[in-house]
Amino acid sequence: MVEELNNKEIDKTLEDTKLENKREAKVKKSSKLQKKESRPKSETKTSKNRSKNKKVLEELEESTPQVPESLRKEEFVEYDESEFSLREIASEGQEILIGPKRLTRFEKARITGARSLQISYGAPLMIKGNVHERSSISLAIEELEKKALPISIRRTLPNGIYQDIPIEWLKT
Repeated sequence: MVEELNNKEIDKTLEDTKLENKREAKVKKSSKLQKKESRPKSETKTSKNRSKNKKVLEELEESTPQVPESLRKEEFVEYDESEFSLREIASEGQEILIGPKRLTRFEKARITGARSLQISYGAPLMIKGNVHERSSISLAIEELEKKALPISIRRTLPNGIYQDIPIEWLKT
């Protein structure tokens, strides 16, 4: 259910915020003036000074118009919840139906990061090479480039349709 705000209501709320900002500025100015007029403690605690402060505040409140609470309430937009279920697309042969024909930089980064973490924790390598002289990241990149990893990429559309694509099908 979508409820729209009237232009008049928006204008009123904007005017309210402007008036509140002016009121805050006046209160700050009056407090600065009081600090400038520093008096001995015996004089500042008199009832005359208190009554002056009350009068200033009352004048500020009277000068700003009061807005009814009905205009201050927030209005929310509610949407109907739709059912979401994943469905796989079956491809014929090595056809990529969702996304580009090559690995995106985000997929490459995700695979490289996950594989380098596995290698750093002692997972066996899928390629032959000098392990002791190279970093886990460079080993993971080489495994990805040689397509030695048994990994599939799941590409999902917003409507819930997805395709699992083996890494061998994609260009790197």
